[in-house]
Parts: sequence; C-alpha cells; structure tokens
Amino acid sequence: MNSSFKKQLSQLYNDINQEIYSAGVSKQTIDIQDNRIVIFAQTKRSPLISVLSERYSELTLSVDGALVMEYKLRLKENIEKRFGVKVNTIFKDYDSTSEHACTVIYLEQSLGI
Repeated sequence: MNSSFKKQLSQLYNDINQEIYSAGVSKQTIDIQDNRIVIFAQTKRSPLISVLSERYSELTLSVDGALVMEYKLRLKENIEKRFGVKVNTIFKDYDSTSEHACTVIYLEQSLGI
C-alpha cells in the first residue's frame, strides 16, 4: 500500500496545485511516519502573483495566504474522500524565492504504513 498510497497522494497534490496555480509540481517527495505525512515540493509561482509582487507586496502576501488556505481545504477534503481517513489538520508553507513548499498532514490515526 505504501508506494500505491504515495503515488495516489502525489497525483492528488499535483492535481490540486494545477487547479489553484495553473502549474504542476516539478519535484516532490513524500515521507510518512505513523499519522504524519510530510510533502516537500518545488513549484512555480503563479505568474499573476509574480507580476503584482514588485509593486503590491502587501496584496501578494494576502493573496498567497488565501491561496494556501484554499489549497489546504481542498487537500483535506480530497484526502478524506479518496482515502477514507480523517485529517486533523494540515500545515503548509511556501517560499516564493526558492519556490519550495512544505506540507504537513496530521491524520487522526496511523496509516499503518
């Protein structure tokens, strides 16, 4: 189940990234331990946000924050629906300079992987 689960989760993560940012993930690693999943990914920043960032940094911070919240909501809903597990919380951070993201998914129960 481990490689199959990781493969499906990787695809789900990429699909949601494409939905929200119109760009896929270029690199991705997934680590699972007990009831914690950590995803490191490299993604391109949305060109629309990049255009605004030079002159409207306060706005882009707000937009980045809103997009991360939407991402987490969609990821949680899809994980629970597809895999039948309960997600307690998701933490996500994105560094626009390096274009690296880290997502930590904390499940109610261990996956047994």
